Amino acid sequence: MFIEFNVTNYRSIRDTQTIKMAASKYYNELEETNCFDSSTAGFPKLLRSAVIYGPNAAGKSNLFRALHFMQSFILKSHSQQEGQAINAVPFALNRRSQTEPSEFEIFFLQDNVRYQYGFAVNRVRVIKEWLLAFPEGKAQRWYEREYDANADNDKWYFGTKFTGRRSLWQEATRKNALFLSTAIQLNNEQLKPVFSWFQYKLVTILPGASINLKFSIDQCASEEGKLRIMEFMNSADISILRIEVKKIPIPPIKSEMLPPEMPQTIKEKVLLEMQGKELPDIQFLHKTDTGESVPFHLSDESDGTKRLFAFAGPWLDVLANGRILFVDELGTSLHPLMVRFLVGLIQNPEINRYNAQLIFTTHDTSVLDTDILRRDQIWFVEKDPEQASRLYPLSDFKPRQGEALEKGYLKGRYGALPFIGELRF
Repeated sequence: MFIEFNVTNYRSIRDTQTIKMAASKYYNELEETNCFDSSTAGFPKLLRSAVIYGPNAAGKSNLFRALHFMQSFILKSHSQQEGQAINAVPFALNRRSQTEPSEFEIFFLQDNVRYQYGFAVNRVRVIKEWLLAFPEGKAQRWYEREYDANADNDKWYFGTKFTGRRSLWQEATRKNALFLSTAIQLNNEQLKPVFSWFQYKLVTILPGASINLKFSIDQCASEEGKLRIMEFMNSADISILRIEVKKIPIPPIKSEMLPPEMPQTIKEKVLLEMQGKELPDIQFLHKTDTGESVPFHLSDESDGTKRLFAFAGPWLDVLANGRILFVDELGTSLHPLMVRFLVGLIQNPEINRYNAQLIFTTHDTSVLDTDILRRDQIWFVEKDPEQASRLYPLSDFKPRQGEALEKGYLKGRYGALPFIGELRF
């Protein structure tokens, strides 16, 4: 379960920006559908979804990039070679920010334990890293490291609740790698729930990235999976009688068809790997007026149908496994009612039995509807006068219950709108 994410000095984000999923105690609308109990004593309910609005180039996507960087660095930093640069990009429009580290911090629940984990990095090394656990509601500081520039080494702290071969894991942690990543590779059991949350629970669909069809195609490999995909599509009013998956052999590839500058050893490897490979051919069967079925290749379907099919596999997986899904530009190629359909699946407690969560950006203002979203589920991003991204919640404006949010947003009441200038010829 995702609670909160903070990021500082990353791409267009200069000052610390925060998005929270704790439900506000001041709002009580849609509580039974849009909220769920965190099962943690004394902790508020959590929101099932949140949406972020803002003009193009305001920084919405950079919030998602920041989270994806954090996830990727946790999962892979142990494999960083000595001296390999860290791919963290600080805010570029301020000289001081260019020399300061980028910082990331996240709060989440895993196996009924709340965790607070974060780190700060520059291009060369990890500057800080910390982990707190709240197994009984009280904070336990498990470990902390901080780089001492004067001594040119890391200062370490290990709490009494953090056990195991601490010295071994510490000594094995390179300056451009995280302790969390390194310790997991050396069989630390205590940190597995933390690492597993990033590995299995968090799903990010990066800005501008096309949704990989492979997940949905793989689901169609079994009859049960195929039926689930069909039910998903048909419930969104995409009428499909049947889905068929055929395997088409890849035509033989000859060495001369590969780039001439490619080394011979690489060519041989590519040719060997492509032997006997097949490509899936997806066909949707539609009913004609005579009751017969006509096959349509996926390439013949509309962009909206293809995108919905691409979403089907991941969406069903997220719901079945209680994952947290971050999607940039959810409404691309989708009718507004399709966006409502996808959000509605997440906010339906009978379907979303494992408390999956959705955080998404969109330009589709029809979702700004108090029949769909609570007031604490809506966020905005805009640039300040120094071109730094600023993230803020709708609740800052103290909107009334039942307020016409879409109308208010388009009229500029909440900011985060593009400034449209006058073009003269």
